[in-house]
Amino acid sequence: MSESTTREERFARGLEVLGQVAGGAAPQVLDALADTSPELGHQVVAWGFGEIYARPQLPPRERQLVTLGILTALGGCEPQLEVHVNFSLNAGLTPEEIVEALLHSAGYCGFPKALNATLVARKVFAERGLLPVQERPAPGPDATSA
Repeated sequence: MSESTTREERFARGLEVLGQVAGGAAPQVLDALADTSPELGHQVVAWGFGEIYARPQLPPRERQLVTLGILTALGGCEPQLEVHVNFSLNAGLTPEEIVEALLHSAGYCGFPKALNATLVARKVFAERGLLPVQERPAPGPDATSA
């Protein structure tokens, strides 16, 4: 976005991008903050989605993988993680890929944070009828390539 865009234009662009990623749940963030900090809601939409998520350098799928890793590593972000597991599914990540990303995070941010994140993912998968997640077994030493 150029420096000359107005506050309203950035917000409109952010709503558009948020709507694409959220699959129609965009107003929830605004509703949740309306009576406490409507400015924070505006900034999340205008800056977070209108400026950052709108950048073309990473497709939404990869942005969501990064976001899942960061929220897992931070810990204590379970409500936001729940939102972003949903966004990740909307962006085309499979439950198996999400679970693998959270498993991978255990080595970098610890088992408690990876477990908490996985339980959040499980909740989302259950709500969306995606359980059980079918993990593909790792190829063993006898595996041959086709």
